[in-house]
Amino acid sequence: MPVWLTGIAAFAVFTGAVLAMLVWFTANSTTIVVIRHAEKESVEPDPALSEAGQARAMLLLRMFGEAQGAGRIDVIYTSAALRNRQTAAPLAARLGITPIVAPADNPKALAHRAVSDNGGKRVMIVGHSNTVPELVAALANRDDIPKMDEHDFSTMYIVTVPRVGRANVLRLRY
Repeated sequence: MPVWLTGIAAFAVFTGAVLAMLVWFTANSTTIVVIRHAEKESVEPDPALSEAGQARAMLLLRMFGEAQGAGRIDVIYTSAALRNRQTAAPLAARLGITPIVAPADNPKALAHRAVSDNGGKRVMIVGHSNTVPELVAALANRDDIPKMDEHDFSTMYIVTVPRVGRANVLRLRY
């Protein structure tokens, strides 16, 4: 075998190994917690949280409020609605995060933004009953996410979006 052909083969193997290592070490996942705002006071145009809603916001604080260490929420997105901002406020204050107010009218764009702007981080999105299923479906690239009932404030989705491969979805109640 000619020496130049051996050199090309060695270069190809080396390049393949470097690319494989690059993919392996950069293939981290983005974890996104998607919830609906907590219980609201009334049906006014922009109601505040009820007592039950305030208690649920405090539960989120207990669940995700560790300011350091594994599992810390890095970024919080909310809509401009008062109830969404109040749901995120105790957790954001504890973590020293200023929530990002994003339009609620385009869940697919928000899902894309959350993944592309926060690769490898842990994100919380506080949505609405009509946007949470669309957000989860867009994040996970699935069409089997059930609609939310207007009275459902306790469903939480945890979506793990890897840089390479298929997303995983965990649905639970809190």
